[in-house]
Amino acid sequence: MASTQSVVDEGGGEPGPVGRWLARVGRGSETFSRHAYGVALIAWRTVVYLFTGRIALRDVVTQVYWMGAQSMGIVLVTATLSGIVTSQQGGYQFSGSVPLYVLGSVVSQSVILELGPVLTAVVLIGRVGARITAELGTMQVSEQIDALYSLGRDPVRTLVSPRIIAGLISVPLLVAFADCIGMLSGMVAAQATLGLGNQAFLYGARLFWHNWDFLYSLTKGLVFGGVIPLVAAHMGLSTRGGAEGVGRSTTSAVVAMTLAVLVVDAMFPPLMLQ
Repeated sequence: MASTQSVVDEGGGEPGPVGRWLARVGRGSETFSRHAYGVALIAWRTVVYLFTGRIALRDVVTQVYWMGAQSMGIVLVTATLSGIVTSQQGGYQFSGSVPLYVLGSVVSQSVILELGPVLTAVVLIGRVGARITAELGTMQVSEQIDALYSLGRDPVRTLVSPRIIAGLISVPLLVAFADCIGMLSGMVAAQATLGLGNQAFLYGARLFWHNWDFLYSLTKGLVFGGVIPLVAAHMGLSTRGGAEGVGRSTTSAVVAMTLAVLVVDAMFPPLMLQ
Protein backbone atom coordinates (compact mmCIF):
# COMPACT_ATOMS: atom_id res chain seq x y z
CA MET A 1 0.00 0.00 0.00
CA ALA A 2 2.85 2.39 0.83
CA SER A 3 4.46 1.86 -2.56
CA THR A 4 1.14 2.43 -4.27
CA GLN A 5 0.55 5.67 -2.37
CA SER A 6 3.96 6.97 -3.49
CA VAL A 7 2.67 7.05 -7.05
CA VAL A 8 -1.07 7.72 -6.57
CA ASP A 9 -2.74 8.97 -3.39
CA GLU A 10 -5.67 6.89 -2.20
CA GLY A 11 -8.01 9.80 -1.51
CA GLY A 12 -8.55 11.74 -4.70
CA GLY A 13 -6.38 9.88 -7.18
CA GLU A 14 -3.79 12.68 -7.27
CA PRO A 15 -0.28 11.65 -8.29
CA GLY A 16 2.21 11.19 -5.48
CA PRO A 17 5.84 12.42 -5.42
CA VAL A 18 7.05 9.68 -7.76
CA GLY A 19 4.16 10.25 -10.12
CA ARG A 20 4.79 13.98 -10.24
CA TRP A 21 8.50 13.37 -10.86
CA LEU A 22 7.72 10.97 -13.71
CA ALA A 23 5.29 13.49 -15.17
CA ARG A 24 7.97 16.20 -15.12
CA VAL A 25 10.47 13.86 -16.76
CA GLY A 26 7.92 12.97 -19.41
CA ARG A 27 7.08 16.60 -20.16
CA GLY A 28 10.77 17.49 -20.28
CA SER A 29 11.52 14.63 -22.66
CA GLU A 30 8.61 15.62 -24.89
CA THR A 31 9.74 19.25 -24.99
CA PHE A 32 13.34 18.29 -25.75
CA SER A 33 12.26 15.89 -28.52
CA ARG A 34 10.00 18.52 -30.08
CA HIS A 35 12.75 21.13 -30.12
CA ALA A 36 15.34 18.64 -31.40
CA TYR A 37 13.01 17.68 -34.25
CA GLY A 38 12.38 21.33 -35.13
CA VAL A 39 16.09 22.18 -35.16
CA ALA A 40 16.93 19.09 -37.25
CA LEU A 41 14.18 19.90 -39.73
CA ILE A 42 15.42 23.47 -40.21
CA ALA A 43 18.99 22.23 -40.65
CA TRP A 44 17.93 19.67 -43.25
CA ARG A 45 15.87 22.15 -45.23
CA THR A 46 18.76 24.62 -45.18
CA VAL A 47 21.11 21.98 -46.59
CA VAL A 48 18.60 21.15 -49.34
CA TYR A 49 18.11 24.81 -50.26
CA LEU A 50 21.86 25.40 -50.24
CA PHE A 51 22.72 22.57 -52.61
CA THR A 52 19.79 23.32 -54.91
CA GLY A 53 20.82 26.98 -55.20
CA ARG A 54 17.54 28.37 -53.90
CA ILE A 55 19.04 30.81 -51.38
CA ALA A 56 19.51 34.41 -52.50
CA LEU A 57 23.17 35.43 -52.40
CA ARG A 58 22.21 39.02 -51.62
CA ASP A 59 20.47 37.94 -48.41
CA VAL A 60 23.52 35.94 -47.34
CA VAL A 61 25.88 38.87 -47.99
CA THR A 62 23.62 41.18 -45.98
CA GLN A 63 23.61 38.81 -43.04
CA VAL A 64 27.38 38.26 -43.25
CA TYR A 65 27.90 42.02 -43.02
CA TRP A 66 25.57 42.28 -40.05
CA MET A 67 26.93 39.24 -38.18
CA GLY A 68 30.57 39.65 -39.12
CA ALA A 69 31.61 43.23 -39.86
CA GLN A 70 29.27 44.85 -37.34
CA SER A 71 30.35 42.42 -34.60
CA MET A 72 34.08 43.09 -34.91
CA GLY A 73 34.04 45.87 -32.33
CA ILE A 74 32.68 43.79 -29.46
CA VAL A 75 34.81 40.81 -30.49
CA LEU A 76 37.88 43.08 -30.46
CA VAL A 77 37.15 44.23 -26.92
CA THR A 78 36.43 40.69 -25.68
CA ALA A 79 39.54 39.18 -27.26
CA THR A 80 41.78 41.98 -26.01
CA LEU A 81 40.59 41.59 -22.43
CA SER A 82 40.86 37.80 -22.54
CA GLY A 83 44.48 38.01 -23.71
CA ILE A 84 45.39 40.59 -21.09
CA VAL A 85 43.77 38.70 -18.21
CA THR A 86 45.29 35.36 -19.26
CA SER A 87 48.75 36.93 -19.52
CA GLN A 88 48.56 38.66 -16.16
CA GLN A 89 47.18 35.68 -14.27
CA GLY A 90 49.68 33.35 -15.89
CA GLY A 91 52.55 35.67 -14.98
CA TYR A 92 51.35 35.77 -11.38
CA GLN A 93 51.25 31.96 -11.15
CA PHE A 94 54.64 31.45 -12.82
CA SER A 95 56.58 33.98 -10.75
CA GLY A 96 59.71 32.35 -9.32
CA SER A 97 58.87 28.76 -10.24
CA VAL A 98 58.51 28.48 -14.02
CA PRO A 99 60.48 30.31 -16.74
CA LEU A 100 58.47 33.29 -17.89
CA TYR A 101 58.81 32.43 -21.59
CA VAL A 102 56.38 29.55 -20.96
CA LEU A 103 53.75 32.25 -20.56
CA GLY A 104 53.75 32.63 -24.34
CA SER A 105 52.61 29.04 -24.70
CA VAL A 106 49.97 29.40 -21.98
CA VAL A 107 48.46 32.51 -23.53
CA SER A 108 48.51 31.19 -27.10
CA GLN A 109 47.07 27.80 -26.22
CA SER A 110 44.41 29.23 -23.91
CA VAL A 111 43.27 31.85 -26.39
CA ILE A 112 43.35 29.69 -29.50
CA LEU A 113 41.98 26.45 -28.11
CA GLU A 114 39.31 27.82 -25.81
CA LEU A 115 38.91 31.52 -25.03
CA GLY A 116 38.88 32.83 -28.60
CA PRO A 117 36.11 30.62 -30.01
CA VAL A 118 34.02 30.27 -26.85
CA LEU A 119 34.00 33.93 -25.81
CA THR A 120 33.28 34.96 -29.39
CA ALA A 121 30.33 32.56 -29.45
CA VAL A 122 29.01 33.85 -26.11
CA VAL A 123 29.22 37.45 -27.34
CA LEU A 124 27.39 36.54 -30.56
CA ILE A 125 24.67 34.74 -28.62
CA GLY A 126 23.74 38.05 -27.04
CA ARG A 127 24.23 40.21 -30.09
CA VAL A 128 23.15 37.95 -32.95
CA GLY A 129 21.19 35.04 -31.51
CA ALA A 130 18.87 37.10 -29.32
CA ARG A 131 18.13 39.47 -32.19
CA ILE A 132 17.31 36.64 -34.60
CA THR A 133 14.90 35.11 -32.08
CA ALA A 134 13.24 38.46 -31.36
CA GLU A 135 12.88 39.32 -35.06
CA LEU A 136 11.42 35.98 -36.11
CA GLY A 137 9.32 35.76 -32.95
CA THR A 138 7.80 39.17 -33.65
CA MET A 139 7.06 38.13 -37.22
CA GLN A 140 5.48 34.92 -35.94
CA VAL A 141 3.11 36.54 -33.41
CA SER A 142 2.18 39.32 -35.85
CA GLU A 143 1.25 36.69 -38.49
CA GLN A 144 3.88 37.82 -40.97
CA ILE A 145 5.16 34.23 -41.16
CA ASP A 146 1.65 33.05 -42.02
CA ALA A 147 1.48 35.74 -44.70
CA LEU A 148 4.65 34.33 -46.29
CA TYR A 149 3.10 30.87 -46.35
CA SER A 150 -0.05 32.28 -47.96
CA LEU A 151 2.11 33.82 -50.69
CA GLY A 152 3.78 30.47 -51.35
CA ARG A 153 7.13 31.49 -49.86
CA ASP A 154 8.95 29.31 -47.36
CA PRO A 155 10.13 31.34 -44.34
CA VAL A 156 12.99 28.92 -43.79
CA ARG A 157 14.37 29.62 -47.26
CA THR A 158 13.88 33.39 -47.18
CA LEU A 159 14.52 34.21 -43.51
CA VAL A 160 16.35 31.38 -41.76
CA SER A 161 18.74 29.77 -44.26
CA PRO A 162 20.60 33.00 -45.16
CA ARG A 163 21.23 33.61 -41.44
CA ILE A 164 22.57 30.09 -40.88
CA ILE A 165 24.88 30.22 -43.90
CA ALA A 166 26.06 33.69 -42.87
CA GLY A 167 26.88 32.31 -39.42
CA LEU A 168 28.91 29.50 -40.95
CA ILE A 169 30.91 32.08 -42.91
CA SER A 170 31.31 34.94 -40.45
CA VAL A 171 31.87 33.23 -37.09
CA PRO A 172 35.07 31.34 -38.11
CA LEU A 173 36.46 34.63 -39.44
CA LEU A 174 35.59 36.36 -36.19
CA VAL A 175 37.24 33.54 -34.24
CA ALA A 176 40.43 33.89 -36.29
CA PHE A 177 40.35 37.64 -35.63
CA ALA A 178 39.81 37.02 -31.90
CA ASP A 179 42.69 34.52 -31.76
CA CYS A 180 45.14 36.99 -33.30
CA ILE A 181 44.00 39.90 -31.13
CA GLY A 182 44.06 37.78 -27.98
CA MET A 183 47.63 36.62 -28.58
CA LEU A 184 48.79 40.13 -29.48
CA SER A 185 47.19 41.71 -26.42
CA GLY A 186 48.62 38.96 -24.21
CA MET A 187 52.11 39.62 -25.59
CA VAL A 188 51.80 43.37 -25.02
CA ALA A 189 50.49 42.81 -21.48
CA ALA A 190 53.36 40.40 -20.70
CA GLN A 191 55.90 42.99 -21.80
CA ALA A 192 54.20 45.85 -19.97
CA THR A 193 53.57 44.12 -16.64
CA LEU A 194 56.21 41.38 -16.44
CA GLY A 195 59.00 42.69 -18.63
CA LEU A 196 58.81 39.63 -20.87
CA GLY A 197 60.21 40.57 -24.28
CA ASN A 198 58.36 39.87 -27.47
CA GLN A 199 61.01 37.43 -28.68
CA ALA A 200 60.84 35.42 -25.45
CA PHE A 201 57.03 35.42 -25.60
CA LEU A 202 57.03 34.18 -29.20
CA TYR A 203 59.64 31.56 -28.34
CA GLY A 204 57.36 30.21 -25.63
CA ALA A 205 54.38 30.32 -27.97
CA ARG A 206 56.26 28.26 -30.59
CA LEU A 207 57.53 25.81 -27.99
CA PHE A 208 54.27 23.85 -27.75
CA TRP A 209 52.63 25.08 -30.96
CA HIS A 210 50.81 22.69 -33.31
CA ASN A 211 49.42 23.84 -36.63
CA TRP A 212 46.38 21.71 -35.90
CA ASP A 213 45.48 24.03 -33.00
CA PHE A 214 44.47 26.90 -35.26
CA LEU A 215 42.36 24.59 -37.45
CA TYR A 216 40.79 23.24 -34.27
CA SER A 217 39.84 26.78 -33.26
CA LEU A 218 38.35 27.57 -36.67
CA THR A 219 36.38 24.32 -36.62
CA LYS A 220 34.90 25.35 -33.31
CA GLY A 221 33.93 28.67 -34.86
CA LEU A 222 32.31 26.89 -37.81
CA VAL A 223 30.19 24.68 -35.57
CA PHE A 224 29.24 27.55 -33.25
CA GLY A 225 28.35 29.64 -36.30
CA GLY A 226 25.82 27.03 -37.32
CA VAL A 227 24.45 26.27 -33.86
CA ILE A 228 23.70 29.86 -32.79
CA PRO A 229 21.46 30.99 -35.70
CA LEU A 230 19.91 27.53 -35.99
CA VAL A 231 18.70 27.44 -32.38
CA ALA A 232 17.77 31.12 -32.45
CA ALA A 233 15.67 30.73 -35.60
CA HIS A 234 13.88 27.65 -34.27
CA MET A 235 12.98 29.41 -31.03
CA GLY A 236 11.79 32.45 -32.96
CA LEU A 237 9.52 30.43 -35.25
CA SER A 238 8.15 28.58 -32.20
CA THR A 239 7.05 31.80 -30.48
CA ARG A 240 3.47 32.05 -29.29
CA GLY A 241 1.58 34.54 -27.14
CA GLY A 242 2.21 38.07 -28.38
CA ALA A 243 4.85 40.42 -27.00
CA GLU A 244 5.16 38.44 -23.77
CA GLY A 245 5.78 35.30 -25.79
CA VAL A 246 8.55 37.05 -27.72
CA GLY A 247 10.25 37.90 -24.43
CA ARG A 248 9.94 34.32 -23.18
CA SER A 249 11.26 32.89 -26.44
CA THR A 250 14.23 35.24 -26.50
CA THR A 251 15.17 34.38 -22.92
CA SER A 252 14.77 30.65 -23.58
CA ALA A 253 16.78 30.96 -26.77
CA VAL A 254 19.71 32.63 -25.01
CA VAL A 255 19.76 29.87 -22.40
CA ALA A 256 19.45 27.14 -25.03
CA MET A 257 22.19 28.63 -27.24
CA THR A 258 24.56 29.00 -24.29
CA LEU A 259 24.01 25.41 -23.19
CA ALA A 260 24.37 24.16 -26.78
CA VAL A 261 27.66 26.01 -27.24
CA LEU A 262 29.05 24.68 -23.95
CA VAL A 263 27.95 21.11 -24.67
CA VAL A 264 29.43 21.21 -28.17
CA ASP A 265 32.61 22.75 -26.77
CA ALA A 266 32.93 19.89 -24.27
CA MET A 267 32.66 17.38 -27.14
CA PHE A 268 35.57 18.84 -29.11
CA PRO A 269 38.57 17.65 -27.01
CA PRO A 270 37.71 13.93 -27.04
CA LEU A 271 36.77 14.11 -30.72
CA MET A 272 39.60 16.24 -32.14
CA LEU A 273 42.47 16.37 -29.64
CA GLN A 274 43.06 12.66 -29.06
